[in-house]
Amino acid sequence: MTHVTTVARTAALAGGLLLAAATAASAHVGQAPHVHGFGDGFVHPLLGLDHLAAMLAVGLWSATLGGAALLAVPAAFVGLLMIGAVLGAAGVPLPAVEPAITASVVVLGLLVALSVRLPLVPAALLVGAFGLVHGYAHGAEMPAAAAPLAYGLGFVAATALLHAVGIGLGLGLGRLAQRRGAVRAARLAGACVAGVGVVLALA
Repeated sequence: MTHVTTVARTAALAGGLLLAAATAASAHVGQAPHVHGFGDGFVHPLLGLDHLAAMLAVGLWSATLGGAALLAVPAAFVGLLMIGAVLGAAGVPLPAVEPAITASVVVLGLLVALSVRLPLVPAALLVGAFGLVHGYAHGAEMPAAAAPLAYGLGFVAATALLHAVGIGLGLGLGRLAQRRGAVRAARLAGACVAGVGVVLALA
């Protein structure tokens, strides 16, 4: 089995799992009021194109950086995501959250598309700052009838899974790095993410 087939099957499986989770969590819509828990929190990042694109891009870029950044950069995003969620849920003012989220999609996409390499600390700080605003949005948008801990664990789990999917795709493409098509594919993925950010900004 070729690396291409393996990567394709892994991506398809991950996508299927994400879709199944989203469908299950969305099944509550239109039904009687309920306490929003883990499933609702899990689906929240999956329904926002800005969150979805940014989190996949974090994984892709981390795989490009390699070494300690492979785990440290996504961990910085998740860590600051949780802090941001607490701030958002508490109603602590944070200016320009939506523009910052849109900017994160554009910047992360360009980092992948242009194969930008930064030292570990600056890379983690940059991605962590993006995680803060994404987390703030999750916390601020948390339903009033929510179990905060379960809901929070839901969107943290979804975020980590999206990072893992991005890392898996990035590593798969990295194994094909000697093939010119693989390099183009990685850059194309980053360009698509950046394009999503531009569209969101114009919208």
